[in-house]
Amino acid sequence: MTTATDGTPLWRHRPFVLLCGEQIASSLGRQITALALALLAVTGLGAGPFGAAAVLALTYLPGAVLSPLAGVIVDRVRLRNLLVAVTAAQALVVGSVPLADLAGHLTRWHLYAVAVVSGTLTFTLSVALQAALPRVVPTGRLLGANSALTAARTSGQIGGPALGGVLVGLVGPARALLAGSSAYAVEALLVLALPAALNIRRKQAARTPLDALRSGLAVVRAQPRLRRMILSGAGLNLGSGAATALYVFYATRELALSPWQLGATYATYSAATVAGALLAGRFARTTGLWRATQMRGLVAGAAVFLIPAASLGPGFALLLAYQVTYGLSGTVWMISMTTTQQRVTPSDLQGRVAGLVQSVLLTTVPVGALGGGALAAWLGNVPVLLGSAAVALVSAATLWAPVRGETEVPVPAAPEAPAAPGRPPQGRS
Repeated sequence: MTTATDGTPLWRHRPFVLLCGEQIASSLGRQITALALALLAVTGLGAGPFGAAAVLALTYLPGAVLSPLAGVIVDRVRLRNLLVAVTAAQALVVGSVPLADLAGHLTRWHLYAVAVVSGTLTFTLSVALQAALPRVVPTGRLLGANSALTAARTSGQIGGPALGGVLVGLVGPARALLAGSSAYAVEALLVLALPAALNIRRKQAARTPLDALRSGLAVVRAQPRLRRMILSGAGLNLGSGAATALYVFYATRELALSPWQLGATYATYSAATVAGALLAGRFARTTGLWRATQMRGLVAGAAVFLIPAASLGPGFALLLAYQVTYGLSGTVWMISMTTTQQRVTPSDLQGRVAGLVQSVLLTTVPVGALGGGALAAWLGNVPVLLGSAAVALVSAATLWAPVRGETEVPVPAAPEAPAAPGRPPQGRS
């Protein structure tokens, strides 16, 4: 396996650069596809609010349900072959929409099927890449690698919606999906160029899929800090998921924000995410990985209170402050959690543990969103937003309870950034 040595800059390590490029292509594909599918459902097929929401919900549901199974598969198959197969299938699935539209046979059920299959492939790929990264970079450099890949992924999230909007305006939502399909095809070529050594299968002690899942769960049970981070993250996602579901309606109806102001808050979040990716290593080296997770989680939870506080004014400024604070702190939290997970997990169990963690974290997002929407119709937006913020803050605060029987995961003292200033990595995680 071609693994980066401690002295080689990651931006000069070919497998890692390929993963970075994969993240940019994947992020662009997801952003274009999500926008075009939603617009196609509403404008092309006459879907109402529930129908449009169903497209989004169906993309998350497979990840919540099937991620543990995906983890078992990842640990049992040839990893590079799986990455190529998943990304190539993604290109074909998304590309089927413009082809069906051209033939005059596109239906709403076709869109729903694409949402389910695409979501399944997306979250399978996420688990597989989390398992692949520790094979590409040394354990001591995972924090810097995860930070760089997050920055690469965010670059696609910044440009993807804008590119998708332009394409939809020029050629319509169905044909715009050709661009999404093309991005996935590029992604497939990038993972195909990864080292063949990724195909080496790890020794399997578990005989059945159920035994394999138990092995992954045993890792989580044996790591008090990892278990605490997962449960706290689930609660944070529950609260922030409810707040996110109400965000657009609340900002436009109650705060009377204009479209450009709403767009500016989202752009601010993207910029803060990049800043969080760049600063995650510094936070961890200054305070320690665990302390950085505790501090950033608490700040992220407290930041949600800025949303209901915006009703007291000035609304636009407070929402900008929320996006900056939550974007930066939430990103550091995510990077610290992923790095801890990868460091404490044995190499042959990376997929299973990643799948279990992803399932727990994803499940609480739609639960929070649907619950927040239902309660807001009964109680109003501000009370629900206050309750959501309280859930997020209390969940993050549980990280500060004493953890017995485990020591801090060391963080290398040397800078881990994969690129020198002015030389950003070319893009994943």
